[in-house]
Amino acid sequence: MSTSYQSPVHASTDGGIMTLTMNRPECKNAINIDMYEQLANRFAEAADDKSIRVVVITGAGGCFTSGNDLMDFASNPPTDEKSAVAVFLRTLYTFEKPVIAAVDGNAVGIGTTMLLHCDLVYASAGAKFKLPFVNLGLCPEFACSQILPLLAGHVRASELLLLGESFGVDTARDIGIINTVAEGDSSLNLALENARKVAAQPPMALRKTKALIRDYRFKDGFKVMEEEMKAFRDGLQSPEFAEAVGAFFEKRAPDFSKFD
Repeated sequence: MSTSYQSPVHASTDGGIMTLTMNRPECKNAINIDMYEQLANRFAEAADDKSIRVVVITGAGGCFTSGNDLMDFASNPPTDEKSAVAVFLRTLYTFEKPVIAAVDGNAVGIGTTMLLHCDLVYASAGAKFKLPFVNLGLCPEFACSQILPLLAGHVRASELLLLGESFGVDTARDIGIINTVAEGDSSLNLALENARKVAAQPPMALRKTKALIRDYRFKDGFKVMEEEMKAFRDGLQSPEFAEAVGAFFEKRAPDFSKFD
């Protein structure tokens, strides 16, 4: 077993399982550019390492992730397809091996859309999910605008995306974002238990089965992601985003009444 604890993304390997832990608990594991780069690199390493059969992703300190680090995002917006954000999205989207998520606490923004690209997702009873893109003057990313309506239906997807309100494990399970609610306080034990089962399966059959399962949306997904990212990048330069971020740091309600 090997473990690295030198970065905000901890990577450990054991028995064919790579566990990635987002580790900025002081800011609820908000993802900055450095973390996007490291996550993309770790997934690329797992893709090339034949001994790795499955990847588990989780968050430290009882929180999956509070989403993007807004200060870092405003200072270092993803301006093109070479950005760390875009590279991570493509890397996870094309990752051929099974990915299992263990969700404790909050899964905000990318913390929820990331789950749409995991193959098994387990959550603690107190987990909360949120897609606050519109609230921030932005649009969804990671092909969420395609996948969520396929899972939840048009009106329910619209409710989650247009209102951007948090929802719990019952809703997440009903619409197919998570598999099971773990007993106790942590979902990681359940995720690792099932990761060991998956890791024992024939690797080629696993990869081919995963490819077949996601084929119905995979071919069009890149186009959707490109359209989303263009709109997302435009949103980052908008006065609506500036107002939302300013209100967040000033701890006040944003005022969008002056925009049309």
